Amino acid sequence: MKEMTCIVCPRGCRLKVDDEMNVTGNFCPRGKNYAISELTHPVRMVTSTVRVSNRDNMVASVKTSEAIDKDKVFMVIEAINKMSVSAPCHVGDILIKNIFDTNVDIVITKNIE
Repeated sequence: MKEMTCIVCPRGCRLKVDDEMNVTGNFCPRGKNYAISELTHPVRMVTSTVRVSNRDNMVASVKTSEAIDKDKVFMVIEAINKMSVSAPCHVGDILIKNIFDTNVDIVITKNIE
């Protein structure tokens, strides 16, 4: 029996999943989907910041365009930490296309003029 806390909403249901993937403790169907996904193919969104090279003490927020495999999160963060951008940059600009062959991009989430 696996136990976990659902993070889909603020309710934080305590979920229990048996060996046959039966889920209990969920208040809504999203909890069941979360538990099964977390045990079979865990993914996470990554959010971070990058330095803006031509602005003093400024950073631009970035994120993955989609959730990535949980085991690649730290690799993605390391790649982001090595980057910088030049202003102007705009929401949706792609900084890294298809990072680590995941079909996921790193995109800007803040306009910097």
